[in-house]
Amino acid sequence: MEHLVAGCKQGHRKAQEALYKQLSAKMMGVCMRYAANRTDAEDILQMGFIKMFQKISDFKNEGSFEGWVRRIMVNTAIELYRKNARSLHTVELEGVVEVDDVNALSQLAVKDLMQLVQNLPDGYRMVFNLYAIEGYSHKEIAEQLGISEGGSKSQLSRARNYLQEKIRKLEVPAYE
Repeated sequence: MEHLVAGCKQGHRKAQEALYKQLSAKMMGVCMRYAANRTDAEDILQMGFIKMFQKISDFKNEGSFEGWVRRIMVNTAIELYRKNARSLHTVELEGVVEVDDVNALSQLAVKDLMQLVQNLPDGYRMVFNLYAIEGYSHKEIAEQLGISEGGSKSQLSRARNYLQEKIRKLEVPAYE
């Protein structure tokens, strides 16, 4: 991959095309976690690659190039989110109990889980992905999204409750 990065830094179109082909499928997976649908994910992917090619000369060959590109995709998703929704939408959920059966989650197919995450309201989805997938702290999430730490914690809690409720509904009763 180093030779492709070097070629991209020099502006070679063939290197850009090869690098896109090598990383696009994996980065699409990242974008899908943040997008409400495939079309939005494709937009994030395209905008992210444009930014990556514009800033590739900033990559210092320190650390993982793929990790650097992933960060660009996540930041692009955050920027798009900020542009489209100035404030996080909150919904009061009362009387929600936690799912004790972790087996329900392990029985879900990855695509089913992805669909559940994609169906989260925008604010919930952003906070859930940044915290649970990317490993950001609530302080970092609050700074990136322009909300309070408490707002981040609340959105995460509500996202978890929402997912737990949806998982409960997917469970199939056992027959004896």
